[in-house]
Parts: sequence; C-alpha cells; structure tokens
Amino acid sequence: MAGKLWGVGLGPGDSELVTVKAARVIEAADVIAYHCARHGNSIARSVAQPYLRDGQIEERLMYPVTTEGTDHPGGYDGALRDFYTASAARLAEHLRAGREVVLLAEGDPLFFSSYMHMHKRLVAEFDTEIIPGVTSVSASSAAVGIPLVEGEETLTVVPGTLPTPALVARFRAAEAIAVLKLGRTFVRVREALAQAGRLDEAWYVERASTQVQRVLPVANVNPEEVPYFSMVVVPGPRNNPVGAGHGSGAPGEVVVVGLGPGADDLTTPAVAAELARATDLVGYKTYLARVTPRPGQRIHASDNRVESERAEFALDLAARGARVAVVSSGDPGVFAMASAVAEVAAEARWQGVGVRVQPGVTAANAVAAAVGAPLGHDYAVISLSDRLKPWEVIEDRIRHAVAADLAVAIYNPGSASRTWQVTRLREILLETTSPDRLIVLGRDVGGPEESLRTTTVGDLDPSVVDMRTLLIIGSSATTIAPRPAGDLVYTPRRHDG
Repeated sequence: MAGKLWGVGLGPGDSELVTVKAARVIEAADVIAYHCARHGNSIARSVAQPYLRDGQIEERLMYPVTTEGTDHPGGYDGALRDFYTASAARLAEHLRAGREVVLLAEGDPLFFSSYMHMHKRLVAEFDTEIIPGVTSVSASSAAVGIPLVEGEETLTVVPGTLPTPALVARFRAAEAIAVLKLGRTFVRVREALAQAGRLDEAWYVERASTQVQRVLPVANVNPEEVPYFSMVVVPGPRNNPVGAGHGSGAPGEVVVVGLGPGADDLTTPAVAAELARATDLVGYKTYLARVTPRPGQRIHASDNRVESERAEFALDLAARGARVAVVSSGDPGVFAMASAVAEVAAEARWQGVGVRVQPGVTAANAVAAAVGAPLGHDYAVISLSDRLKPWEVIEDRIRHAVAADLAVAIYNPGSASRTWQVTRLREILLETTSPDRLIVLGRDVGGPEESLRTTTVGDLDPSVVDMRTLLIIGSSATTIAPRPAGDLVYTPRRHDG
C-alpha cells in the first residue's frame, strides 16, 4: 500500500507557530523532506527541529541554481523543471514503498512555496494532504502592529521579482500591500514604492517572528543588509497613519480621478485605490454620489458650474496636508476637472502642492465599445456646451471635423438651459454630409438607465437627446453590420484617401 504525502506548513520562522497538527504529523512521519540551497542549510528544517525524532529518513532536495545564471540548455526555468521532476521521483520511491512523507514548507505550502511543484507532480498517483501554516504576511503584519486590512479594504500580495513598471502599477492601484521575495530586488521595490507615492506608508520586516526580527520604515533600510527572508508591508489606509494622512505631517497632494462612465466595474483599480487613500473627496455632487466613502473621509460636494473654485478649494486642502481626490466622471482630462485643477495649480501660490491625474474610461470609449468600434479610425471629440467657448467656435470645429471625414464624439449635447444645440447640429450635418451618415446615441452607458440607438443624420430626433447622452457621428466609412446577436457599428482602420 502506498504511503501518503503531507505538505506541512511551518509558519514564518518561530517553531512555536507550528500548528499542533503539523507537529504531530512531523513527529509520526517516516520521511522528512525539505528544499535547500547549495550550502545545504534549511530554514524549514531548523523550524521543524523540535518535532523531529531519531530514526527518520531525511531527504534534502538541493536546488541546482538559486539565481538565473546557469548553463542548463533550458535556462533557469529548464533547470528548475528538471530539478522538481527529479525531486518528485525521489519522493515517489518512498511513497511507493509505503512510507509517510512530510515535505516541509516555510509559511504555507500553497503560498509561494516549493511544495506546490511536488504536489502537482505527485497528487495524481498518491494520497496527499496539506496542513496550512501561518504566512509571512500575517507574521509581518503582526510585527508592524498596525491592522493590515479592515472592512472593505483589499490586500494585494506582490512578488518583488516583477518588473519595475508592473510594481509601480500594482502599488498605485492597491490599498494594503505585502511584497515578498526581496533580497536583491529590494532597491527596485523601494524605487517603485517611491514612484507610486507609497514609500512613506511602507514598513520593512526582516525574519518575522524570529529572535532576530527587525521592523523599520522602508525608507530607513540599508539595501546591503536585506536578506531574502524579509517583506514590505503597507497597511490599508483606514489604519495606516501615513496612508490615511491623519496627522502624519506629510505634505498633501491633489489627485484628479475619473470614475468612468457609470458602471462600478468600469472604475479602474488605480482610481479605486486613490479614492480609498484620500482624506478628502471633492467634486460635483452627482459624481460624489457614486462613491462610497470610508469612515473618516470628508466629502466636499458642489455645483457643477464652479470648477475653478472647486480646484482652488482642493489645492488649499492639500496645502494644509490633506490627500485630496478631485472626482470626475469618465476621464478627468476630457471636458472634466483635470484641466481646471492644472490651470489653477499653475499659479505661483500653489507651486508646492503636488498634483497628479489618474485616468478613467471615457464616455466616448464606453459608448463606442457598447456598439462595436465606430471610433476605430481617426476621430475628433467636441463639446456642444457654449458656456466656456462661443458657439461660433463650436460650429466651426464641427464643420472642419466633418470636412476632414473624421468620426466625431459629441459631449454635452444639451441640458435644461441649452435646448437648441442638437437641432442646430443636425442642420450643420445636413449641410455638410449625407443624411445617411450614421449616428450612435448612447445614454447612461454602464448605468441603470442605459440605452443605445443607432440612427442616421436624416432620422436624428433632437428631442431624445439630453445631457446624459453622448453622440458619435460616423465618418463616411462607418458601417453597420447586422448580426443575430446584435448589430455592430465600426469604422475600418484603413482609409482609401
């Protein structure tokens, strides 16, 4: 009868954090297996030492490489694949002989552990059982002594071996963060945290739970002294005194964010993270109603016609140490608050206040995607609102865009006080293009009142267009393709000239 393979999690390093079940299974096993580097020492074995007994067979699975430098014909990955296959074969011999085999795993066996490579190779033939262990994330969080995540906060676990752009993107988008696999990657991880604006929130934990544990701010760490068994922890904004901006003395900043066109799942993770980290939310009341504030956040709602005053208010809050998110719908740089904030921030008195823009999905892209790809070639984006520019300028731009045979996305087509612009738009189009030119009307796309309609210039009914509607006027090449599952509207990428 074949033996059983046990994947035993040992926890982060303290032998007293080994579970009762893990200790019992280790002591009873016939074979104790563990991975190690070429020096032969195994942290996993040292953690399990109090639970070992005389007479047990030990299988030391020694890695052939620990860095990517190797002359193996398959490279580093090939060398490891062959090693795991050979190691699994060694364990299989014991299992076929009826022996109980314990494979020791630091932390948890299925959390960045070598055990999983053995498990995948042996589980089809042998009985297996996994005993979970305390992860390094839990131990490091306990060492820092700040709650890692609370309520609706999310935790992102990141290997430090990722490329720098990927690290920066994840750090910007995350609420709470845990970074593993440091050592030689530490400098890159620290730089990525700085680029993402998270360095002052981050804690370094070395050899968590052991007698030589060290905890200090990441910014104060000497990179020459960072071992592989270390971690970076960034607690979530609800409890992180720096991340939440509660009395930390850190300079404030303004981040202009775009919520996307309406649906929550079209708000990017990066924007969601900025909203979670902000101490203050500033914006038009309708857009702020789409945001669920966390406890302690201050909400500053205003009318939609005071953009400069709103920008100045946000910059003033940031100058006094607040982390301010200025909220727009769609993308903040498309007829929204990014330009208003930038214009005010250009004044000399705001030179010391940091300003960033976090993009969002535009209404034009959302409407286009809902019907296919009408913006698949060159296109223009024009607002029909004449509140900030003369109508003569708007009309001139529409005529030039149509003459250039561009598709045109029309924002702000009408409101309670602007009721004639869409009628005039139709007249201009009838003067400059064919009445068969396609027009897409998208209202509240992604929201609960979404409606989509494809029509032509000749059949356009201005009375159905309101402020929540976006129009896409096709070019001469824009086509509607009837399909049983729903028509597709698209503009080919080629242009015959």
